[in-house]
Amino acid sequence: MFLELRNRSLLLGLPCLLLLPACGDDGIADGDGSASMSSTTETGTTNDSAEGMSNSGDGDGDSTGDGDGDPTGDGDGDPGDGDGDSTGDGDGDSTGDGDGDSTGDGDGDGDGDGDGDGDGDGDPCMGGNMGFDFSYLWVANTTQGSVSKVNTETLIEEGRYRTGPNNGSHSPSRTTVSLDGRFAMVGNRNSQSVTLVAANEMDCIDKNNDNMITTSTGPNDLKDWDQDECVLWRTTLPDVGPGEPSGPRGMTFVPGDFNENTCMYENSKIWVGWHGQAANQVHMGRLNPVDGTVEEVVDINQWNMGWTNYPPYGAAYDGIGNVWFTALRGEVFRLNTNDLTFDRWAMPQSAQAYGMTVDAEGNAWFGGCSGPVTKFDAQAETFTAIPGTQACHRGVAADNLGNVWVAMNGPCGLAQIDRDTNTVIKIHTAADFNNQCSTPVGVSIDVEGYVWMVDQQGWAWKMDPETYDKEIVMIQGNHYTYSDMTGGGLNAVVNPQ
Repeated sequence: MFLELRNRSLLLGLPCLLLLPACGDDGIADGDGSASMSSTTETGTTNDSAEGMSNSGDGDGDSTGDGDGDPTGDGDGDPGDGDGDSTGDGDGDSTGDGDGDSTGDGDGDGDGDGDGDGDGDGDPCMGGNMGFDFSYLWVANTTQGSVSKVNTETLIEEGRYRTGPNNGSHSPSRTTVSLDGRFAMVGNRNSQSVTLVAANEMDCIDKNNDNMITTSTGPNDLKDWDQDECVLWRTTLPDVGPGEPSGPRGMTFVPGDFNENTCMYENSKIWVGWHGQAANQVHMGRLNPVDGTVEEVVDINQWNMGWTNYPPYGAAYDGIGNVWFTALRGEVFRLNTNDLTFDRWAMPQSAQAYGMTVDAEGNAWFGGCSGPVTKFDAQAETFTAIPGTQACHRGVAADNLGNVWVAMNGPCGLAQIDRDTNTVIKIHTAADFNNQCSTPVGVSIDVEGYVWMVDQQGWAWKMDPETYDKEIVMIQGNHYTYSDMTGGGLNAVVNPQ
């Protein structure tokens, strides 16, 4: 067991979301801003003293005899509060708001945004130790057609949800989690669909109107399809090619716009990639997380490098408006989510992209299954192979401590890389995991900064990135799952430390 749970820098940058009374909403905010809450700004009124005749004999025009010109007798020249300004609020500034600064916003911090935190952003949710009040690891159970929700603090699997109709061969794999951790989407490779699940009952829908939420309570409580009210929707994607190879894989949430009144992101979107029916053409689609509507589809033609029958294999958001995605072999792409244009670069022959992520500096990282871990410098537009990383690499994750973590098969383990120096810090071998290391596939960082490595054979390891203390969590099933399974990767680029 870990000796203590520390608040890491990853946690500090998160919006408060569910901790403050002003930060609640029982649904996904929609595109028209209807989830916004009104804010009240305190404004002061100026009370200028009247200059008139007096009988005080002091020559100031008032009747007090103090010589200051106001009628209060306090000698300061303002109307009665003794602070020396003209507002009467007692704070010593001229704004009339009573807060003691000169901004007129009433919060006392001097930045004029009204939130009292001194950063000028108007956001009462930033700073301090505010963050999620929950954290989950979402693990696809590939052969069962379900996804598990594991509490990263208690290490308990709190729910298991079908991703499609009973007995269907859906083959779920990739997952993506919203920035606030409230929603997770999983891609069904074999049924050409994606499914969204709510993490908390407050976001679930009482479909049968019985005034309660019917939902899974653990690994042995798998509800029939369409009976779990925390499974919000399932969307079948358009123009998907035949078979599992064409089904959805690379996917990522894009946070949208932060509302400083509600402490929530609004207008969030989800991007997902799949192979089309035409040869050498794939699609990147933008979905509305409210109802799963496919809003836009960007066609990528000349998908003729590497394994052409597979779609975008991995995807990640960079925090500045771009979604990065990769072919399994051959190319890396950067899609501008505003104008829907994209750039593409051919990878070196030695590079592959079985798993991928984007770090806080905006650089993309790839794990090659028969080659090295490779870094793409987005500014210099150069590829760097990391020395000492020859294995079958799978999932990739970047934390806020300067590390990149890569799951390894053959040999089994976990690579830890310094992303500034592009050197290996440590290869965590099977022996470091008590030889319970079979086929690690997914790697993700939770909201406290702990590293999670999911093994395909039925378990996950939680590791402290500094002390290397570890705990194991048994998760029944076969888990061909990787990508950002916690939302920690998205947070690391949106709120870099």
